[in-house]
Amino acid sequence: MTFAQPLWLILLLLIPLALRRTGRDGGVRAIVSLGAPEGPWQGWRAAIRARLPLLRWVALGLLALAMARPQRQWQEQKIKADALDIMLSMDVSLSMLNRDFNPNRLTVAKAVASDFVENRPYDRIGLVAFDGEAFTLCPLTTDRRVVKQYIQTLQVARVAEGTAIGLGLATAANRLKDSPSKSKIIILLTDGINNAGFMDPLDAANIAQSLGIKVYTIGVGTEGDVLAPSSRKPDGTYFYEFQPQTFDPKPLENIAALTGGKFYLARSEKALDDIYKEIDQLEKTKVEISSVRRTSDYFQWFIAAAVLLLLVDALLRWGFLRSVTI
Repeated sequence: MTFAQPLWLILLLLIPLALRRTGRDGGVRAIVSLGAPEGPWQGWRAAIRARLPLLRWVALGLLALAMARPQRQWQEQKIKADALDIMLSMDVSLSMLNRDFNPNRLTVAKAVASDFVENRPYDRIGLVAFDGEAFTLCPLTTDRRVVKQYIQTLQVARVAEGTAIGLGLATAANRLKDSPSKSKIIILLTDGINNAGFMDPLDAANIAQSLGIKVYTIGVGTEGDVLAPSSRKPDGTYFYEFQPQTFDPKPLENIAALTGGKFYLARSEKALDDIYKEIDQLEKTKVEISSVRRTSDYFQWFIAAAVLLLLVDALLRWGFLRSVTI
């Protein structure tokens, strides 16, 4: 709450002095009146009349507040965003449990992808997961909370063993084909080579390119001996042992080059985080924000309260208490 004419508030300084005087004089009058042989009822009326000036001083205080023009001010922001449509296509094959990332590749990839989604408030984002098959977990939506929830549900080897990169890319492209957005993007993350599914990655890339979709490809993981799942325990967890790992970046480079995107290689958690941040900067949403300042006045409420108090004072003085003589 602010005041447009705050100098009028100086009048409020007079009220404590007036109330002190009114209280002192009113008390004397009340004692004199109560001492008259008019009975206890007349004594109460005299006591009330002696304190009537309080209503007028309170009314004066309310009028001073009204003259100061109490206001409430706020700003409305109108946002116009040229939003992007983004599909995340994430590898959930068994090798995503490799422990060259802490605690494993999949957990880190989920955390970094969730942060990326959180930083895109105006875009529509969806999620595709792939192992030996590909499936849509979340269609395009502006609800970041829902997308992040689906990201956290990602599990390895959910459908079939293998890494169907071509299907993962084609499924994401299919989700974008009817998009009216001017900018359509796929971020494809994998740690392996295409060894499953009926779709060749380059054929899927050609489909994406024909639909005007830009594909950013991310390869994750290190080469050499890495702790990897070797067999499954009865409780659903895995035995781990060191296994040699290799990675061929060429297919992902070709996909990115064909669609006008970019290929990245993440050998560490920090590198993966930096990659998503770079993509976030490269694909900035154009946002126009216009502010509208609004003001609401509340002086009328103070005037109404003051008038009401003065009416009560008049009714008591010239009606209920009129027969009392001070």
